[in-house]
Parts: sequence; structure tokens; C-alpha cells
Amino acid sequence: MASPLSFQFASIVRLGIKSLLLHKLRSGLTMLGIIFGVCSVIAMLAIGEGASFEAQEAIKRLGSSNIILRSIKPPEQARQQSGGGGPRGMQLKYGLTYQDASRLQSTIPGVVRVVPMRIIRENVRYSRNEIPCQVIGTLPSYTEVAGARIVRGRFLAHIDEVHQNNVCVITTGLARRLFPSEDPIDNTIKIDAFYYRIVGILEEQSQPEQRTQSGRMEGEPLDNNVYIPLSTSRTRFGEVLIRRTAGSFEAEEVQLHQITVQMQDTAAVETADPQIKALLDRFHDQPDFEVIVPLQLLRQAEQTKRIFNIVLGSIAAISLLVGGIGIMNIMLANVTERTREIGVRRALGAKRRDITRQFLVETIVLSVGGGLIGVIVGVLTPVVVSQITTMKTIVTVWSVLIAFGISGAIGIIFGLYPARAAARLDPIDALRHE
Repeated sequence: MASPLSFQFASIVRLGIKSLLLHKLRSGLTMLGIIFGVCSVIAMLAIGEGASFEAQEAIKRLGSSNIILRSIKPPEQARQQSGGGGPRGMQLKYGLTYQDASRLQSTIPGVVRVVPMRIIRENVRYSRNEIPCQVIGTLPSYTEVAGARIVRGRFLAHIDEVHQNNVCVITTGLARRLFPSEDPIDNTIKIDAFYYRIVGILEEQSQPEQRTQSGRMEGEPLDNNVYIPLSTSRTRFGEVLIRRTAGSFEAEEVQLHQITVQMQDTAAVETADPQIKALLDRFHDQPDFEVIVPLQLLRQAEQTKRIFNIVLGSIAAISLLVGGIGIMNIMLANVTERTREIGVRRALGAKRRDITRQFLVETIVLSVGGGLIGVIVGVLTPVVVSQITTMKTIVTVWSVLIAFGISGAIGIIFGLYPARAAARLDPIDALRHE
């Protein structure tokens, strides 16, 4: 059996809903502010969460226990080359060396393995197909360090490295483009003047940052890669890369474009980072390398995510605040319109707290009802955005709870003033109101 208190509360709620339904259009328009506010909070946080997730996943694929070293062209040489200030037919020599890789393996404590890479831009040919690609010379341990997955066949073997075999592993995207109707395994492709037998297909996980200065392929797919043994790359292509232009040529001597150092754990990464920089600085006279620590990038991305969420949440919360102000304005106008009704209720024995409850309930019904509709629209909006733009969005439970909780709080906060204003009306003045 329901208690008198609960019965009284139910009567107040029914009365509030009935009053709102008398002005359906006005009530609906009042709720729009809350609906858009809640929807904005959920949708904007979902988009921010999705963008942050993708950025962090991209960094994780670089390996949180890896330290990546890359050859970069020294600023002075790059300026001479681009400005034409250098001698015609100049040869540049810079970057990481095989000795650097050996020193890192033997000197830095906590190193599990060192994987050097040599990256060259060339065209790969098969039958009538010719596609620009990156030819990557590396060691058999590349897949373990990079987390790459072999789809078919095998990766490069130790015997291929020792005998400088002309074998290669191609990425899945390149396999589709080069062999649209054939099985690539055991077929032979031509790169420069040499033929290579395909022994495996690799699922590519490379990032735009993986491209080196000498391998500019902007506009080309990221997965047009051919992996060959490092010794074969050194023998077939040499260490001097020559580019001919009108009336001149450029020659660059770069032994290694990238060295990936795999550490025992993340604690060893933080210790080894300054040691590696100090070691390379000792043997390099010019700033021709850069050190990338994915672990630090990951932490920066997490910090950026928190700031991003605070900014987006604040912007969306402003729209909720505007919605609350709209509710308060409408309720104040409602009190003015219903002054005579308030006077009649007070004359029949209603107390001030009954009038306060009545108007407060109406405000809460507006804000909570708008909040529920806003949650539904807010959850559906990121799904539509993902379908239209292929942008990843993630709706989190906490964002839904926060948005709905704020909408309820706004109903109470912005409803108190109109409710108290209605309760403070003098019954006699209210009855005289026209």
C-alpha cells in the first residue's frame, strides 16, 4: 500500500506533467536547449575519444619498448641542396652507420636486439605492371620487433642474409595491386636491374612517419613495401643513392635509414634513451639523426587526450548552461502567467512548499526528459558520423552519465529561483492579478 508521502509526490508529478502538456510546443522548444546540450557533450567527447584512441594505437604499433633512430639530412646540407648554394653534383654523406648499430648492441645495457633498415625508393615491375614502392633491406628479426604478421609463406631467413639471396617479402596491398589475378608466391618481380623471388606476404603496419627523407612517396599507399635481406640491399644498390636532375645530379651516401632498438621493458627504455643520444653524439659531428621514443609519444598523447576532453567537455557544457538559462526564463514567464492559479491554490490551503515543489517538478521533468532524449540522439550521432566520414568514434559510459547528470542538476539549479519566486507571491495580490 502506497504511503501518503509517495501518493502526494506522485500527485505533484502528475500535476506538473499535466501543466507542461497544456503548452506542448513551448515545453518542446524549452527542452531543445537541454537536448542539444546533452547531445553535444556525448558526441564531442565520443569524437575526441575516437581520435585519441587512433593516435595512441598508431604509437603503440611503433612498439612501447622500442627506441627508433632515424637518419635525417643535416639542416646546413639540406639548405645548400634546396637553395642551390652547394657545388654542382655535390655528394652528401650523413646518417646512421653499421658501426652505430654494432655499438648500440654491445654498449647499451638492456638491449634485446637491434634491427637496422635501409629504405630505397624504386619501381617494382611484374609483367606489364609497374608500381613505385619502398625497398626495405632489413634482418629476419624485423617481424618480431615491428609486430608485423606474415599472411602467407615466410619472412626473410638467416640463410638469405648470409648468402645475399635475391628473395623478397611483399605487403598485402602491393600484392593486390601487382598481382590482381595471380598468386604472388614464388613469382619473380624486377626491381632496378635485378629479379627477386617472392617468398612471403606481410600484413603492413607502417605509419606515415616510417617514410624516410630518401623515400618520399607522398600520395602513394603506405603498404607498397618490398622487404629484402639487408646484405642483398647493400650489394645490389650500394650505399650511394644518385638522383639525376636537369643539368646536375645529387648523390647521398646513407648507410642506414633507420635502426630500431628493442629494449627489455619500458623501464629500460627510459634509462637507455639518454645513453643512446650520448653515444651517437660522440661519433657524429653533425645533427644527422633523430631519436624517437614511442613510450614518450604515448604519454604525450594521453596527456593531450585529457586536455582535449576537458576543452570539448567545457564547450559542450556551455550549451547545457544556455539550455538551463532558457528553462529558467520560460519558467519565470510561466509563473507570471499562472499567478492567479497560484493565488487560488494558496487560498485553498496550499503551502509555500507545495507551490515550490510544483514548479520545481515541472523544471526537473523538462530537464530530465530533455536529457533522456539528448542521450539517445547523442549516442546515435557518433554512429552516423562514423558511417559518413569513416572517423572512429567511441561513446563512453562516463560521458553519458556526466551529460545526463549535468542536465538533471541544471533542472534543479535553474528551477529553484522560479519556484521560490512563485512560492513567495502574496495570495491576495495573486488573486487580484489579471
